[in-house]
Amino acid sequence: MEMDKLDKDVKLVMSDISLKIKYLRNKKNMSVNALAKKTGLAGSYLSQIENQKRVPAIGTLVNIARALGVDVFYLVNGEKPVDQKGEPFIVRATERRLVTLPFRSFDSTYESVNYKAKNDRLMDGYILTAPDQVPFEPKTEERAHEGEELIFILQGTQELLYNGKSYILEEGDCCYFDSNKAHNARSVGDMPSKALVVFATRNKT
Repeated sequence: MEMDKLDKDVKLVMSDISLKIKYLRNKKNMSVNALAKKTGLAGSYLSQIENQKRVPAIGTLVNIARALGVDVFYLVNGEKPVDQKGEPFIVRATERRLVTLPFRSFDSTYESVNYKAKNDRLMDGYILTAPDQVPFEPKTEERAHEGEELIFILQGTQELLYNGKSYILEEGDCCYFDSNKAHNARSVGDMPSKALVVFATRNKT
C-alpha cells in the first residue's frame, strides 16, 4: 500500500517503523542490496519502505525484522523480548499480543502466539483473522518474501491467492508453501476466518 493513501496518524507510525529499519540496517553496515539478498525482497521495494513510500505486509515485516536480528514488535513499538535461555517459552492464551499495524480498517489482524520466544527464532506464529469478502489488492508482489509459511484453518473458510491461483481452505485444512511467490488471503462465507499462520524465515547469508 502507498503511504500517501494513509492518514496523518498512521503515517507517523509507519514513519517510525521505516526509520527503525534504516537505522538497524546502517548499524549493521548492511546495504539495501545486502538486506534484499537476505530477505528475498526487491531492493527497490525495500528502499520504498525506508523512504516511507510503501507499507509492508505483516509477513514482509517479520522477514525484515528477522534479517536485522530483531523481533517484529521492536519495529512496531520498540519492545525487546526477554531471552530465557535454556527454558521453554510459554505464552498463555491470555498473554497473546496483537501486532497493530495501521494499514486499513478491514485488513487482516495478526495475534502473536510466540512473541516471548528467543530473538533469533526461526518461526513466528500468529492467529490470523482475515478480512471478510474484500477484494484482493491489485499489486500482490509485495506479499512475496523469503521463507516458508504454514496455514491451518481454525474457523470458517479462507481463500488463498497464491502465485495467481485461487485455493479454498476450510476448517481443519492445512496449507504449506514457499512464501517467495505472491500470496494473499481473505475470508469467504458468512464469518471471518481464523487460522494459525506460521512464518519460517530462512534468511540468506
